[in-house]
Amino acid sequence: MTLFRSVALVFYIAVTGASAYAQDSQNPPVLKLDRVPTSPAFAGQTRAPAVPATEYKVETVVGGLSAPWAMAFLPDGAILINEYTGNMRILDAAGNLSEPLSGLPQISHEGWAGLFDLALDPGFSENQLIYLTYTVATGNSDVPNTPRVARARLNRDRARLEDFKILLMGIGQQELHFAPDGKLLVAGAGPNDTAQELASHAGKILRINTDGSFPDDNPWSGDAGVASGVYTSGHRDVSGMATHPVTGEIWMTEHGPRGGDELNIVKPGANYGWQVISYGTNYDGSPVGSGKTVEDGMEQPRYFWRPSIAPSGLMFYTGEMFPEWQGNIFVTALSGQHITRLVLDGDRVVGEERMLVERGQRIRDLKQGPDGALYALTNEESDDPKGFAELLRISK
Repeated sequence: MTLFRSVALVFYIAVTGASAYAQDSQNPPVLKLDRVPTSPAFAGQTRAPAVPATEYKVETVVGGLSAPWAMAFLPDGAILINEYTGNMRILDAAGNLSEPLSGLPQISHEGWAGLFDLALDPGFSENQLIYLTYTVATGNSDVPNTPRVARARLNRDRARLEDFKILLMGIGQQELHFAPDGKLLVAGAGPNDTAQELASHAGKILRINTDGSFPDDNPWSGDAGVASGVYTSGHRDVSGMATHPVTGEIWMTEHGPRGGDELNIVKPGANYGWQVISYGTNYDGSPVGSGKTVEDGMEQPRYFWRPSIAPSGLMFYTGEMFPEWQGNIFVTALSGQHITRLVLDGDRVVGEERMLVERGQRIRDLKQGPDGALYALTNEESDDPKGFAELLRISK
């Protein structure tokens, strides 16, 4: 290694931290020098100080999952699991994993396609309704698949989905979250060049009723120049949403390009800046837009990561098993291969702990169980059609 490369590498590690260097292997070290961030907009917006590590134990609940994407706890403690490869399964409270449920449509896997998120209806105990996002084949080689948002009724006795209803078609969304008012927020990725165009659904969070219609109190309701259902704009790739247990605010994570992953608060009518502002760069190292990180009328992230961690799942902890975690945010990381615990003071991040780093596993989703433990889905890939991803339990 030349003297320049040695000095450059030492400088990078000093700025980003050795753990960031060790966890990000997408590019050689010398290419990471352009990831040193410009000045944040406010103190604590990135690289919060480390907090004391938590003592916990990790056990495998079940293995053999095939690219699991999302999960939801059912009222009896069973877990509904979506596998990206197209299956939905139930893991019962005794640890038995079901065969794939029937009743799903034919799901496309060509390109970025598959079975994505799921959410339980707020009245699930009475109506057994679930919501899911997935893709279907189009027969067009130029655009091989198209996304769907659908609702169905879970019939546990018959191990199938019934009363299947498509709510949204052809909109590039993959993340679901029920707001405290019972409306469904739908978000995800879309063409980057239309995130600022209100006439397009791409790069937006949508707010819909549970039957797929659009609420009259959406920010641009009745505006013919705005696509139906648009709630927020300027997104690159929303990856997780969760409701603050005290304030009721909805927080979200979002993938940046090369660096600049974000943690935001969802505000009706807000613009989150993509592709005008970003704390990341394009994958070739060139600036996003004109390279600005701040613009009037555009939201600043409450926190950002650079280098990227590739955030996925997001949740607030409210359990009794770890009292010291109450009110903390947990974010799963794919390329970062860890779980990030963020300590908040109001809406500012004041501390960060990285968990499960030693396991070296991509973490897709995370949920708090009825017992107060954390349950995490890993996301390894395998040539084995049964896969080898796991559901992990993190407990005292």
